[in-house]
Amino acid sequence: MKKAYVLINCDVEKEEVVLGTLRKINSVTEAHGTFGVYDIIVEVKADTAELLRDVITWKIHKLPFIKSTLTLIGLDGQG
Repeated sequence: MKKAYVLINCDVEKEEVVLGTLRKINSVTEAHGTFGVYDIIVEVKADTAELLRDVITWKIHKLPFIKSTLTLIGLDGQG
């Protein structure tokens, strides 16, 4: 299982809309609003790195109201 965390900046006052949409994506295991530089943090899991990339690229990055993202991909073998 591959895992990534996506930090998201979205349009002002659109956090709830974006969170609602993110939580409907099958590979999204968690999505939370945050305080600080980013508005939302999302945990994404998929069976393969290719599927993980596709979910992040085509289902998350392309959502309306998202201005920018930072993706952190988990490494296998580090505890």
